[in-house]
Amino acid sequence: MTTAFWVAVLVVFYAYAGYPLVLVVLGLFRLKKSAPSSNGDLPRVSLLISAYNEAGAIEDKLANSISLDYPGELLEIVVISDGSLDATDNIVRKYEKTGVILKRYEGHIGKTACLNRAVPEARGDIIVFSDANSHYDRNALRHLAARFSDDKIGWVTGRTEYVSEAGDAAVSSAGLYTRIERLTKALEGRIGSCVGADGAIFAIRKSLYLPLNDYDINDFVIPAKIVEQGFRGVLAQEAFCLERSAGSVAGEFRRHVRITARSLRAIFTHAGLLNPFKYPLFSFELVSHKLMRFLVPFALFLAFLLNVLIAAATGEPVYIATLSLQVFFYVLWLADSFGLPLSFLTRPSRLAHTFCTVNLAIFIGWIKFFRGEKFTTWATGR
Repeated sequence: MTTAFWVAVLVVFYAYAGYPLVLVVLGLFRLKKSAPSSNGDLPRVSLLISAYNEAGAIEDKLANSISLDYPGELLEIVVISDGSLDATDNIVRKYEKTGVILKRYEGHIGKTACLNRAVPEARGDIIVFSDANSHYDRNALRHLAARFSDDKIGWVTGRTEYVSEAGDAAVSSAGLYTRIERLTKALEGRIGSCVGADGAIFAIRKSLYLPLNDYDINDFVIPAKIVEQGFRGVLAQEAFCLERSAGSVAGEFRRHVRITARSLRAIFTHAGLLNPFKYPLFSFELVSHKLMRFLVPFALFLAFLLNVLIAAATGEPVYIATLSLQVFFYVLWLADSFGLPLSFLTRPSRLAHTFCTVNLAIFIGWIKFFRGEKFTTWATGR
């Protein structure tokens, strides 16, 4: 039991802290440089904006896209409407005189199915995927495009900064998770390839796009298919966009459940990437970055259960101390969940709430994965 307890603790530590530390060490011996181009040559870019009933956000998005610092003759802006039922399409048509293209696909078939139809029709050599509520930094496209000066770079991801509804910088219920994710991607790109992209802002070489299943999570499967073709992906730290947070813990929670279930399906659908003989580095990254983190909820439950049994059986101070720490951590989580004032413990309680909420969502994501739920279509909180 003691061995199983410490293995469970190690799984939790490795998933969130140990793996980034390993990447730092590997970076000392295996550093892959992918410096941005400095020759001023820019590729043709197609900015694809996925939208479903986004009448409240699409006009601001189009104004933001038109104002981006990228040569107009090299930029194509396409709005992909997934059978929107509101005024989204009519708003987009007002911008057609500025060169914006509307592609409407009937039946609410899902974002991925729409991309399968729209990407082959795009005119750009580089495809940039975006959401209707993602406001790009003025220079974001230049930063993304510059990375493709390296012929081995098949895709480039940017980063999303979340703001509250009030407009101030805010940490959503998934803020800590987001920061760890960003750091991990940066370190992975230094030694090989990132695992997955930021769905709101990432770019690929059009020639590398392969059709997806309608239920595929595009910001994971598109990069995975590019890695299978022998290319790598990196994080462009300078390329970022702004998004409103989900607005509620419930909204963030549902998002993480959906991401977990779809990511699990994608991993097991592309299980060949777990082959260490064919993909020695990427298989290690995939297991460490995704699978280990998805195992954390089970490791947490096992660590608590075994700690109770060991402490009761042995009474050893070290296990009584670890059990006390776990109980204290979960009390902080519950206190923050019920909004109880904790004075100087407010920040630790919020961190506990973030960690536990994300891992509870992961656990439910596993359930939905085993139940066969695919989340081909959904409606945003907007």
